[in-house]
This record gives sequence, structure tokens and C-alpha cells, in this order.
Amino acid sequence: MPGRAKKQRGVVGLPTRPDAAGAPALGPLGDAIGFHIRRAQLRIFADFAEACADLDLTPSQFGILSVIGANPGRPQKEIADCLGIARPNFVALMDQFEKRGWAERRVSDTDRRSYALILTKKGQGVLDEAASRQRAHEDRALAALDYAERDDLMALLRKL
Repeated sequence: MPGRAKKQRGVVGLPTRPDAAGAPALGPLGDAIGFHIRRAQLRIFADFAEACADLDLTPSQFGILSVIGANPGRPQKEIADCLGIARPNFVALMDQFEKRGWAERRVSDTDRRSYALILTKKGQGVLDEAASRQRAHEDRALAALDYAERDDLMALLRKL
């Protein structure tokens, strides 16, 4: 729904720290990387949803706009593969982007069986505004880390 932040399932009621006084013991889950990555993702996505609520833009949509914007004219299949989105799901997302006036599919000059993707002027404007908000969002999400720790975290995540 435009103009309203979408609630992330599972975010409400999560303690900010699993080891906070009085919180239930996590047992083996306390050392599970997937658990902590997922908790971080939920908090980060909720903050992003709030930051971009009036744009009616999800983190996934921001990712797609970002990659298309950085790679104008690249084939739809390459963009979908880069983001790990199944082709049928990506087609549906692109249908939404075209309806919203954010992107266009054009028959490729090099392979008439594929589509080249480009952002429209409106799509570029949404991306520019969202990218500005995303930088502020990242600063909030990583506020507990200094710049060296942020770099270390990114390097470690890229290894996984």
C-alpha cells in the first residue's frame, strides 16, 4: 500500500539482544550464524521499509533498480541471475516496474530472443532518492560498528 510502511513478519516483539537480561536462553541457536544473520536482516529490512515507505519500494525492488541502473541495456536473464531471482519471478517484477514507469524492456540489439533492461527517467529518479535514503539507513543499521568493523563485516559476508 503506497505511503505506508509494510510490517515485516516476525520483526515485532523480537528482543534487540537475544542475551538481554531476562530473555530466554537460546541454546545451540545462540551460536548459529544463520539465526543472527536473519535477525539482522529483519531489523535492517524493517528500517529500510520505513525509510522508503512513501516510495512504496521494497529492499528487493531497490536491488533490482540498482543493478539495472548500473548495467543499462544488459539482458534480463543476466540481471535476474546476478540477483538470484528465478526467471518467472523476475518477469513478474519487471511487469510491475513497467506498470509503474520505472523500467523498460527492449528487444536486444545483439539477441532478438532476449530483452535489454533500462531505467526510465522516473525509475532513475526513484533510484536516486532511494539510494540517498539507503545510505542513511545503512548508517543507522551499522551504528554499533566503527568503519574498520564495517569493512571487516562486508569482507566476511562477501566470503560466504
